Order: sequence, then C-alpha cells, then structure tokens
Amino acid sequence: MRAVDHVAYTVPDLDAAITFFVDHFGAEVIFTDGPFADGKGDAMRRRLDVDPKATCRLAMIRLGRYHNVELFEYDAPEQVQSLPRNSDVGGHHLGFYVDDIDAGYEYVKGIPGVVVQEGPNGVDPAAPVAGQRWFYFQSPWGMQLELTSCAAAGFYDGLPGANVVPPSESWR
Repeated sequence: MRAVDHVAYTVPDLDAAITFFVDHFGAEVIFTDGPFADGKGDAMRRRLDVDPKATCRLAMIRLGRYHNVELFEYDAPEQVQSLPRNSDVGGHHLGFYVDDIDAGYEYVKGIPGVVVQEGPNGVDPAAPVAGQRWFYFQSPWGMQLELTSCAAAGFYDGLPGANVVPPSESWR
C-alpha cells in the first residue's frame, strides 16, 4: 500500500454537499460521475453492497493538497436516512486543520444551517497532544466535522504521523 487514496461519505444531496465544501472549505471538484444503476440484475449489490435497485451519483473532491473525499448520493429502497452518532459503530467525522482555531470557530458559526458544538476545546497539558485545540460541528445535513489546530511548529514530532504530512504553511 502506498497511501490512503480517499475516504467516502454518503450525503442526502450531492450538489448541496459539493457547494458546501467548495464555498466554505476551499474544496476542488476533481470529477463527478453517474448516475449509476443496474435495473436488470444485482450488480449494485455485488459491487457496492447496496440494494440492487439503488441508483447513485458521485463526486470526488480534494480538500487541501492531499485529501480526496468521495461523496455519494444514493436513491435506494429502504434507505436509512439517520446518521450515526460519533459513539455508534460506524460513527465518523472529518477533521480539518486550521492555523487559527478562534477565527475558524467564528467563521463556522456563521455558516447557515451549521450546528456548532462547544469549543474551542483544549486538551490536558499532560496529554500527548498538549496544546491542541478543537471543536466539532455538523454540516447542514448533519455530517460530523471538526476543526483542529496545534500549538506550535513541531507539534507532530514524535507522533505517528510526524513523518507523513504534518500541517504547515505550505499545506494551504
């Protein structure tokens, strides 16, 4: 394995999700594709583990320099519309690194439809990530997101990701 190529999330409205990430987080649309369907057989189940009658569209967006996020919009019989909580099996969130967590907090609070959790929060000074500050928020459709910021240069030194792609000025 060379690297993680992308992560994927299912959204209720692909066009609205693309607009949200482009307008508020500087995402670049790499491509869109679909709709995909197989009205004759069970290819959708075999390929994607969804109902054979499901249809989908997708988009690949890039966040920052390295992070590809694939967004799916499905129309499927008996589709579950509720999102898992972070504590549920399958729960998830997407975290964004920012240089100024306080400015990020104020910005995110002003995005229509976004629900902001308490924050920015700090971590215990004895923790491996002492100096980190963060907060969670939900997109207008309820997707869990996070902004995080580190105290100073060298924050990732000694941590598992230190030699991969640490956030830096060149990241933007």
